[in-house]
This record gives sequence, structure tokens and C-alpha cells, in this order.
Amino acid sequence: MIIAGSLIIVCVMLLLGVSVYIAFGAVLIFIALIGDISMTGFLPTGATGIRSLVLLAIPLFMIAGGVMEKGKIAAPLVALAEMFIGHVKGGLNAASVLACGVFGSISGSANATLTCIGGIMMPHLKKANYPGGQSAALIVSAAPLGLLIPPSASHILYGWVAQQHVLKCFLSTVIPAIILISLLIVTNQFMLRKYHDIKLTERPDPFMPALLGKGRLAGPALMMPVIILGGIYGGVMTPTEAAGIAVCYAIPVAIYFYRGLTWKTLAQTIQTSGVTIGVVMLMIFMVLIVSDNLIAQGAPQLAKDMVYSVSENPIVILLMINVVMILIGMLMDDISGLLLATPILLPIAQSVGVDPIHFAAIIGVNLGMANITPPTAPLLYLGAQICDTPVSRMLWPTLVFIVFAWLPTLMLTTFVPQLSLWLPDLLLGK
Repeated sequence: MIIAGSLIIVCVMLLLGVSVYIAFGAVLIFIALIGDISMTGFLPTGATGIRSLVLLAIPLFMIAGGVMEKGKIAAPLVALAEMFIGHVKGGLNAASVLACGVFGSISGSANATLTCIGGIMMPHLKKANYPGGQSAALIVSAAPLGLLIPPSASHILYGWVAQQHVLKCFLSTVIPAIILISLLIVTNQFMLRKYHDIKLTERPDPFMPALLGKGRLAGPALMMPVIILGGIYGGVMTPTEAAGIAVCYAIPVAIYFYRGLTWKTLAQTIQTSGVTIGVVMLMIFMVLIVSDNLIAQGAPQLAKDMVYSVSENPIVILLMINVVMILIGMLMDDISGLLLATPILLPIAQSVGVDPIHFAAIIGVNLGMANITPPTAPLLYLGAQICDTPVSRMLWPTLVFIVFAWLPTLMLTTFVPQLSLWLPDLLLGK
């Protein structure tokens, strides 16, 4: 009764457009009334969980992402990528995908990646006569690379919830991200074959001096993921310490090197990031309590029994898990979806032999794809605003990218565990 009622309330309220934390707050009231539990009894669970030092990395990475977004740090990265492939038909689109990957590795956020890269690239793409709907759809489809390429706030949360090595969770999605980047570029090139009015960017001549100039300008931005990831995987820093270093590095680079920020606008950026952080942490607090109560009510075992009543075939079970995660991701953001899905679905996945690190990649790709999948598709609607392109023009190309890039990546990630486990095992051991 409590489990079914909780899920119905969440789904109905989210479909009505209610904020995630309010929807889960309504579930807490429902559990308190039906389960005869005092509301004050919920507070220790949420307070204990949210005090984790690991979670401190999330607001720090959000601040770093906000500073980079407002500090014009992405523009030199785009210019550098454009130098190599801008003279090729479809090169600017490919540069957009690569820029999403690089910026995603810095910001760890799909929204920040879409906002920054979309705002920079769309004017260039329109000026070069690229089809607007397809280009906007491609940037939207590439934005979740911010969730897959480390460091990722989602995988920090997954490692915390699933009690797994955070660094291994980071590495689990690197190869799937490379596969996704490749498929997005190939699919886009195929779709562009009938467009003949695209203006190509002239390749600089001589090339090397221009490359060195662009490289020097992009160097400080490129050093950020090197410092962060090198420090983490070199054992010098924890993810939380790396997030703090990211903030300390991004601020002077954005103010004194790229001059995209001043101390006044920095204060405004931190204030804006603070509002977002407050919403996210409140959301984590609410979802954490609901998830804990659903576990106490036996939701994981109930879900497992329901799945096994349909089939005991591991392939069928994994497909059902994927469908459930996509539906969850279509209704809520990646952080809420991860907090809700992990404790319920991970035991089912483990029962058919899925390694928890492998499952980190599965859930990451699923939630990333769900964020661009209609009809809800939060990134699709954000992309329409950022790229100044109607959703109607983006819808068909987005579906093509989902079918020919995201779905193959998801299937490979799900059924070829070596893609997710090889790199963590190689660098960190089993």
C-alpha cells in the first residue's frame, strides 16, 4: 500500500509539472499518515545521509561549472576543435560534440554543458548554413556527455549510495562516452549528406603557428581536467578535494586570463550557483528519506519478485531494468532518478551477475538518454531556448540520434560489461 501509493503520488505530481522536491515531500506526508510515522522521525535519516563528506564535492563542482560557464572558458576549446575539423563538411557539428565532451569533463553537468556549448556554437552553425534543427538536436544529444565523462556528480552520488569506489564509477562510463561521441558524429555526417549549402571554415595557412596560438589560449582551460583527474587518479586528491581545487583554479583563470568574469560578476555567479545547490541538496535530502523508507517497506524485494515473475532470463531482466530507468529519467532529473533507482534496481541487476561498477555505467547511460527522450525531455526544452530553435524542428533529428547513437551505446554498455570494467580494472585493479 505504502509503496504503490508513494510511486503513484510521485508519478502524478511530476507529470503535472510539480518540482521534484515538492513531489517527494508529498510522499513523505503520505508515508507519515499511512505508515503512522512521525515526520520528525524522518529528519535523522536525511540529516545523517546529507552530512557525508563525499556529497560536498557536488556543490563544489557546481560552483566550478558555473564559473567556467560564465567565465568564457569554453570558447577557446571550441576554437581549438574547430581548427582541426572546421574545414570538413559537418566539421562544426563534430566540433560541437567534442566541445561538449571536453566541457562536460570539466563541469560534470549536462545543463551547464548544453547552456555553454549551445550558446557558443549555434551562432557559428547558423552562419555556416548548417540545418538549425539538426544542429540543435545534436548539441542536446551530446550534452549528457557531461554526465558520462568524469568527474560526474551523478557518479559521486552513485558511489556513495551503492558503497562503491567513486573513481571506478568515474571510469566506468569513459569508453561508453567515446562510443557515443563516435556514433553521434557518424550519424550526423550521414544526415548531412544531402545538404550542399554548408559553408566550410578555411583551414589556417600556415597551420602550426595558428595551432600554437589557439593552443596557448586554450591551454589553461585544458589544464583543468588534467589537474583534477590527474590528482584524483594519481592518488593525490579525493574527489571532494579535487572539486575544491577546481573552484580555486577556475576563478583566477576566468577572471585574470580569459577575463570573462569580474569579482562582482563572480559574486553573482556564486549566488546563482548557491540557489541551484540549495535546490539540489534539498532534493537529495527528500529523495534520500523517501528511498530509505521504501527500502524499509521492502521495495527492492517487491521489485525483484515482480521482475522474476515476468522472466528469469538475464537478458530480459536487464532490458526491463533499462526500460524502468528510462521511464524514471523521463520523469525526473538524473540525481533524483539515480537516488531512487539505485537501491531498488541494483540488487536485481546483481542477482543476474551484473557488477556494481558495470551498473554505474548502465544507469549513467540510461539517465543521460532519458533526459533527451520525449515527451518530457528536460534537456530538449532547455536546448530549444539556448539554441533559439523550436522543439518541433529538433524533435525528429533528436529521435534519430537516440535510435542510432544512444540506443546502440546503451545496448553495448548493458551487454558488453568489459566496456565498463576494463578501464577501472586496468588503472585501479580489481
